[in-house]
Amino acid sequence: MPITTAVTLLHTDGVGSAGDYLRAVEAGRCDSVDLLAVAVGAGGAVAVDETLDAVLGVSLAEVVAAAQLSGKPGQATSAVAKLGDAVLRVMFVGVGDRSASDLRKAGGELARQVRPGESAVADLCAGLTDDQLSALAEGIMLGSYRYSEKSADAEAPAKGTDVRLLVRLQADSADDAVSRAAAVAAAVALARDLANTPSARKCPQWLAEAAAEVATRAGLEMRVWDEQQLAQAGFGGIAAVGSGSARPPRLIQLRYAPPCARRHVVLVGKGITFDSGGLSLKPNDGMKLMKTDMAGGGAVIAVMSALAKLGVADRVTGLIAAAENLPSGSAFRPDDVITQYGGTTVEVRNTDAEGRLVLADAIAYADAELAPDQIVDVATLTGASRIALGGVRAALYSTCEELADGLLAAGEASGDRLWRMPLPDDYADLLDSSVADLANVPAGDEGGGSITAALFLRNFVGGRPWAHLDIAGPARSTSDEGDVTAGATGFGTRLLLNWLA
Repeated sequence: MPITTAVTLLHTDGVGSAGDYLRAVEAGRCDSVDLLAVAVGAGGAVAVDETLDAVLGVSLAEVVAAAQLSGKPGQATSAVAKLGDAVLRVMFVGVGDRSASDLRKAGGELARQVRPGESAVADLCAGLTDDQLSALAEGIMLGSYRYSEKSADAEAPAKGTDVRLLVRLQADSADDAVSRAAAVAAAVALARDLANTPSARKCPQWLAEAAAEVATRAGLEMRVWDEQQLAQAGFGGIAAVGSGSARPPRLIQLRYAPPCARRHVVLVGKGITFDSGGLSLKPNDGMKLMKTDMAGGGAVIAVMSALAKLGVADRVTGLIAAAENLPSGSAFRPDDVITQYGGTTVEVRNTDAEGRLVLADAIAYADAELAPDQIVDVATLTGASRIALGGVRAALYSTCEELADGLLAAGEASGDRLWRMPLPDDYADLLDSSVADLANVPAGDEGGGSITAALFLRNFVGGRPWAHLDIAGPARSTSDEGDVTAGATGFGTRLLLNWLA
């Protein structure tokens, strides 16, 4: 959609404070805006600004005290002021301790206070580093995200993304920080769009076409396997999971190859475009969010879209294993034995544990054919991970300490936070089968479902450094909070871009 709204971040050069801005408006050097945002720090700290005090008719400290503002990130209140003939809304927004996480939350709340078509000025940047500015700008852009299928939006150029805030700075010295934030925010918005799109339109072929558009724009090489090619090449997991749908499966490969790459990383994303559970049918409530069951695959496509913009030096291959898991006369069944890529046989005990079957094919292919230095998969794999960790952190499993440490650090820096989980060998025999090399789930309700899913995947990495991100909790949100909006969150996109860049 066209950008109709702008937020200008005041900086130390030129117009550097709310008071400076107001004086510039009065002198005719700046246009008036609809909203002026002022920072409230930890403990309710606010900068002295006599010009703004005069416009409000009360001191900023008195406003903070009266509204009981603590400076908690994202906490906000508003007042109305008169500036000449114009009426100005003044927003007081908590920025906490000005950490990147706090600034993203503040930026997200600011974005929600700016109405479509309005312009705003934000006095939130005093003393911030480029990394902090980038986090603030990122929060503003992602907080403004909306996905809409409302009929009132039918005349818009496209339904879907409305990252409607143009963020700009008065100081050219910080342009790189905002440009970096814009590249990351655009990637996250893409991941959200892909996951938020209703499954009536979103089938594996649709996902392949969306990836093709990204490949064209980002200069990536692309390959797609259709259902016949998957069967012929031995991708038994993807073929089985997609066998119940009239809309056949796909394996999508995107390749980014900069000169003099340091290492080769393969990213593998689960691309289940709708998950009914197959013949092991989910209850209705369990299906309501399943249009987002391809959030991991969407994150991989989104990451691939931004690698060149961010100057990533690694060679990166993205694999998205896409299928629709539906019940029908042709669907795979409990007790079937399927053959994964590379020859490992798997007894299917539950067709609703399908994500690990498609990921196993893609991981085994990466190991055998792509010879990467590291493999990272990302998937909304188990409800057990959400039960264990809630909706804020994703579960991290890894066979490599260096890889795990890098991802954990990237998660903290990006806001996509992880929690390291164990891979205990004494759980591995829960996946033993009397008729196949492995079973896809334990025979009984043994608990530890996220762990056994990760242990299943470990069988296919061929001993390479590998990490598994189970994002079932934070991939979806039921409400707006900070830079997260209700619906798909794009979780994993910022994390992987931070780690790679």
